[in-house]
Amino acid sequence: MAHLQYLILMALCLVVTLPLEILGARVWRQPLRLVITVAEVALLFSLFDALSIKQGLWTYARRYTTGIKIAGVLPIEELAFFIVIPICALLTFETVQHRHQIITRFRRRRD
Repeated sequence: MAHLQYLILMALCLVVTLPLEILGARVWRQPLRLVITVAEVALLFSLFDALSIKQGLWTYARRYTTGIKIAGVLPIEELAFFIVIPICALLTFETVQHRHQIITRFRRRRD
């Protein structure tokens, strides 16, 4: 079970932030924008990680990964990280921004 911890953590991150869509994030409602944004981050950091691993600058504990690697170098869990964490960040940012706009409108009407 330890080899699935990384993937389980990524799934939990998505599950915890998913309700933010209901609170006004509107991240999942714009799939093309989401794919473009996340793809840029995932590609850049995946390349950086793959090169760093190949050069021996760092590695991943086999105990916590499935052993599935992209191009024989990058653990699939790391790619999942570069996809999931930006999505969670976007959900959080967009929700905070949406809530801020609502509060600002309410205060203007009150004044």
